[in-house]
Amino acid sequence: MATLKIENLTKVYPNGVKALDNVSVEISNGMFGLLGPNGAGKSSLMRTLATLQEADSGTVFLNEIDVLNNPIELRKTLGYLPQEFGVYPKITAEQLLNHIAILKGITNGKERKEMVNYLLQKVNLYEQRNKSVKGFSGGMKQRVGIAQALIGNPQLIIVDEPTAGLDPGERNRFHNLLADVGQEVIIILSTHIVDDVRELCSKMAIMNLGQLVFHGSPTDVIQELKGKVWQKSIARTEVAEYQQKYQVISDKMIAGTPLIHVLSETNPSNGFELVEPNLEDVFFTKIN
Repeated sequence: MATLKIENLTKVYPNGVKALDNVSVEISNGMFGLLGPNGAGKSSLMRTLATLQEADSGTVFLNEIDVLNNPIELRKTLGYLPQEFGVYPKITAEQLLNHIAILKGITNGKERKEMVNYLLQKVNLYEQRNKSVKGFSGGMKQRVGIAQALIGNPQLIIVDEPTAGLDPGERNRFHNLLADVGQEVIIILSTHIVDDVRELCSKMAIMNLGQLVFHGSPTDVIQELKGKVWQKSIARTEVAEYQQKYQVISDKMIAGTPLIHVLSETNPSNGFELVEPNLEDVFFTKIN
């Protein structure tokens, strides 16, 4: 069983932005969701864990591997699907995976071919193996991305904003694939899409302004808000007034009308009704 220990990780960019502010967390096998708004520091953390950038201070260990001081050793057990998974324009899915397998040090041709075929079948792209990746849909490209991330039996897989731009059907297929893979390794899923974490992850953290503002189980943290979230449909002209009067944690348009959620220990009356809290309520509560 793999364990990733991150302690006191800090990174300040030359422009003075503190992208990582004393981040500490321990992660073990399974799907771990990292949730946060754009600019929260998620990608900075992912890039640091993937050894694409150095930290200013702190430590990261994957089992016995000192990640920050021995990046080459970490890369042998790392799978990485970045936010923008670029592909060579005139290469087939089979050729792409074969090329990456060579780069990862799998030199035995027969072994490499067997592994590439196995991965293409695992991500349901074997029938399209001789087609140019450039012509694939977004969901198909993401599946190629997961296949390349699985080369070499990694212990840690980092997936950065994987479902942005996918249609609902592609997103569901991608979720099923991640859930299947995540039983045996650590998968860190970095996203700003709350539903990705709610549907996939038994453990999660929320980042904001470079800090971890929550770490735990989605189910447990939702339970903490039970009996404290109230909703009401209001006129668009009333939003500012309600934000001044109540602790509004979210407002969204439902059929053209704002539906607000407020946090309150007691019934705010004035037409509010109690609702079951969800992970979106947790998210907005933690980052506001």
